[in-house]
Amino acid sequence: MPLAIIEDQPSIRETYAAYLCAQPEFDCVVVAGSVEEFLAALPTAGRPPRLVLSDIGLPGLSGIEGVSRIKRVLPKADVVLITVYSDAERLFQALCAGAVGYLLKTTMLRDVKTALLEVLDGGSPMSSAIARHVVRHFQPAPSLTEVLTPRELQLVQAIEEGLSYRLVAERMSISINTVRTFIRRVYEKLEISSRTELLARHRTGRS
Repeated sequence: MPLAIIEDQPSIRETYAAYLCAQPEFDCVVVAGSVEEFLAALPTAGRPPRLVLSDIGLPGLSGIEGVSRIKRVLPKADVVLITVYSDAERLFQALCAGAVGYLLKTTMLRDVKTALLEVLDGGSPMSSAIARHVVRHFQPAPSLTEVLTPRELQLVQAIEEGLSYRLVAERMSISINTVRTFIRRVYEKLEISSRTELLARHRTGRS
């Protein structure tokens, strides 16, 4: 099966190429350090790749940006992204862009091979840590009243009203440092990391 590898770190690129290109199931037709280099090499590739294994953190176009460019030129190709990033935001950006798989760079080489073969069988392989993000996304979120204490809910309400930390502290009769402690605790309980996510979750919880 014609395979392309896009990875900007020479040592990692050489490791993937040495292993995957030696497998009887694959024929490496392009090994490139960027999406732009990959696209430039296509006319002389001999055969168009059926599978593309691409890093996300690339110079120039990112791996995620590259998916749509690759699919435009090679509509029948499947792109699997491999990366150090395990956050949900990049995962969903990748899937929305058209990637069929999302692997972490901690994945063993033999498991990378298995994942690529799974794609050929119609699968969408993901590292276990990534799969957990997907499961959590589709699980119904518990209501805020099930997760937060009355005092924490009071804090969230004050934040939604746009009060500063000082005004929140005055309303709740606590110190500003205690406000910060409450906020960290709320973020941890809700598994979020920003005020924007907090307000979105609060509004969703009331709808």
